[in-house]
Formats: sequence, C-alpha cells, structure tokens
Amino acid sequence: MPAKKVVLIVVDGMTPAAFEHAAEGNAPALAFLAAHGDYRRGTSVFPSLTPVCLSSIATGEGPGGHHIPHLVWWHRGEQRIVEYGSSFSALRAAGIAQSITDTIYNMNAQHLSSDATTVYEALESEGLVAAAVNITCYRGRTRYLPTLPWVTKPAYGPKRFFYYGLFESDQTGAPFAVRSRAAGSTDAYAAAVGRWLVTRDGFDFLAYYLSDFDYSSHLHGPEGAQDVALARTDAAVQAIIDAAGGGDEFLDRYAVVLVSDHGQTQVDRTTSLAATLARFDDVVVCASNRAAQVYLLPDARTDAEALARALDGEPSVDVTLRLAGDRIVARRDGVDGGVDELEHPDVVWRARSALANPNAGDLLVSAAEGWEFVDLGGRHHAGGGSHGSLVAGDSTVPLLTIGIDTPIERITDVTPAIRAHFDAR
Repeated sequence: MPAKKVVLIVVDGMTPAAFEHAAEGNAPALAFLAAHGDYRRGTSVFPSLTPVCLSSIATGEGPGGHHIPHLVWWHRGEQRIVEYGSSFSALRAAGIAQSITDTIYNMNAQHLSSDATTVYEALESEGLVAAAVNITCYRGRTRYLPTLPWVTKPAYGPKRFFYYGLFESDQTGAPFAVRSRAAGSTDAYAAAVGRWLVTRDGFDFLAYYLSDFDYSSHLHGPEGAQDVALARTDAAVQAIIDAAGGGDEFLDRYAVVLVSDHGQTQVDRTTSLAATLARFDDVVVCASNRAAQVYLLPDARTDAEALARALDGEPSVDVTLRLAGDRIVARRDGVDGGVDELEHPDVVWRARSALANPNAGDLLVSAAEGWEFVDLGGRHHAGGGSHGSLVAGDSTVPLLTIGIDTPIERITDVTPAIRAHFDAR
C-alpha cells in the first residue's frame, strides 16, 4: 500500500509554550492536530536563526552539513559579508542588491552545500511530487522564472513551488501584499496557496511554512505573539484542513509533522559586539539577534582565544565557543571548559555541528538571557522577542507527528523521518 502523503507545517518562532497553549483549546485547528498526534519538545540547531534552522529541517543536516552558518556571515572566498535579512537597515549596510541576491538565490544555489540533499530532491528522485510554500530553503531541480517581468534570473525549486509570489509553479490567484506584513499577509498568502494545493491533492509532500508568528513575536515578545498572531497561524492551518473536507478527511489523506524552527525569548538590552571588539582591526564581527560569529582575517595578529578573553566580563555574552584542535572550548565567566559542562539542551552536538561548518567564524558567541546583539544596521528587537543563542528558550521547539513512525527529537530528524516514511533513499 502506498505511503500516506505528508504535510510538514513549520511555524516560525513558535515556542513550545505557545503550542501547548494552543493545544489546550485556544486555537481550534492546532488543538485538533494535537489531540490526534504524538507531541514532545525537541531541539533546534545553533545558532537558532531561521536560515540555519530551515536549512537543517529541509536537508536533515546540521550547519556542519549544510554550510549555512548564520543570518549574517563572512564569505572567506569572496572576502565579503553575506546578509540574509536581519533588518532592512542591515541589508542596506551590506548592499541591497547583493543581499537580495544572496537571500533569494545564492543561499540555495551557492551557499547550501552541494553534498546536502534537500527533502524535495530526495523525494522527487523517487518519482514523487514535492511542494514548498514560502520556505527559504527550497532547492529542487525544476527551473522557475520570477513573476516580475523585469527580473530574469531563474531559481530551482520543487515541482510545486511558491515563494512569496515571486516564484509560482501554478496560477492560484493567491494575493501577496508586502505592505500588510504586520496584519498577517504572508500567512494569508500561504493559506490561499495551501488551500489550492490541498483542494487538488496536488502533491505527495508539502512543506507549508508560516512565518508571521515569528514576525509578531519579534515585535510583541513570545508571550505577546500568542495574543496577536496565534489566531492567524491557526487560521492558516485550518485553511488546509477545511480544503480536505474537514479534520477527519485531512488525516485520512495526510500524515503530519508540525514543528517550529526555533523558539524565542524576551530581550530588553542590546549591545554592539563589533564596538566591543573594535580594538581588533584584523577581524570581522557578524552579529545579529542573539548569536554572533567572529572571523579572523588572513594574516590576523590575534587568535580565537584572545578574542574569547576579550569578551570576559561582557554582560551580553553567555558563552563563547572555539576549536582547539579537535576539542571544543567553551569559555564562560573567564574560564575555559568543556562544552559538555554547559546546561543548554543538546549542546554538545549543536556546538560541534556549528563549529564544523566551513563558513563558521573562528569564534562563536551565544548571548546571555535578555540580551541582543545589534545587526549591521544597528537594529534590534529590544522590548520584543529574539533568538539565536544556545539557551533553552531560543532552542526548544514543539514537535508533533501524526502517522510518522520514525522518532523525531531534533529538527534535523524531520527530513530523515519523511524520507523513511516514503522509503526514499
């Protein structure tokens, strides 16, 4: 008997507490799924930032395998900063045209490791139809030209591919309004596309990415987002359930994985890590949200240990990570120690994968509770929520499965479980 089709729902930035609040009956669609599924808390990767996390979900690899290191990073080969969209000010500081190209095209076409296999590539190699809605790690084998007539550069995605209205494999009539982002227009677009796809049963696997919860959590904090955005997230999930004819019909047709890419924690203090390390003129500091990567330039007269010592006593820094040969050194409160001494969830694997990334900095920095590092444009989320660090609040995610037999404990387990479900190599 053929395997049941799969819907992967990724709710950006949803904390376990928010999902558990929804499951108590405060969001009907999410509560329905929770009542029929196997729920647990899982772990994200480090840094727990969206490009890194979504690449981990879509490939089943940590950053050491897929090579996306952060929202902003130093490209050693091209000797330039890559900025995926920390803020508009950060994009402008890094160069608008280059940053847009990096975010939309290069992350998938060049920066994502050619040795990693996306879930879309794996399933379509088995003759299945994969679909992706709005997810930023989308690499597939089908060529698409943008919907904007003056843009001619193609992207390569799965057979059913919808990316914020810029790339669309099918005419669905779904509206997309950038100017209404705060009102939920991104998830409204996803819901319209998802409804169209489910109505036609037009896929074997669907990656259904909902980003508005994270946007709201940055503005209002992770608890405030429950009041502002949870109903909109739930409506987007309800849209695809209704498109199948209702809850029972939806679950008769589809197995489900629901997961967040990372959590969020409240922040009220900010600092410029670049300013803190300004006396080192032979390094590049790439900081954003609650994580940073510090790169030694060629012929640097310092080393990662000296950079770590320079951050001793800095209240915004919880821990720094660096390699000493094959050993991970975790420096906290002025003392070098083993990474296994840290209390953060799944910390040994997460730290090792982050440092194994060839695009990672020479020193990785995880922010202390309540602190955020300003980005290249000086922007921050103080008064709202943020993420990226090793701490549990940034790193713990809700994980719900329905009809999936392979256990999922980390976000990197999602794609292997889906491939196993379809018996895809």
